[in-house]
Amino acid sequence: MNVPTDRQYTAEHEWIVIDGDGDVARVGITEYAADALGDVVFIDLPAVGSVLTAGQACGEIESTKSVSELFAPADGTVVEVNEAVTDAPEVVNTDPFGAGWLFTMRIDGAPALLDPAAYAAMTSGQTL
Repeated sequence: MNVPTDRQYTAEHEWIVIDGDGDVARVGITEYAADALGDVVFIDLPAVGSVLTAGQACGEIESTKSVSELFAPADGTVVEVNEAVTDAPEVVNTDPFGAGWLFTMRIDGAPALLDPAAYAAMTSGQTL
């Protein structure tokens, strides 16, 4: 399983990359989550301007296997959504850490996140 070291992770299998200024972050789901979901067929993302609370549901990802909630990795406000994944949700399966990103948000405060080693340890042997 691929766990890039340039980002942080949540226990709900989202990744987050915080910009150099520390206030805007790009969010997506991990390869582990994408593999467990199977073929993603629909994504419902939060609207631009939505105020999110860390750990709270903010969207849905539907696959041929199930529907899973998407959780906010931090407190903040959505500033951009990736329209490409709503038009072609399968990109989340083929490139979850690149073109399959979901949204960007302006974060409020420092979120409680896992470093890559902690996320890798958490997911070894785990099932969704």
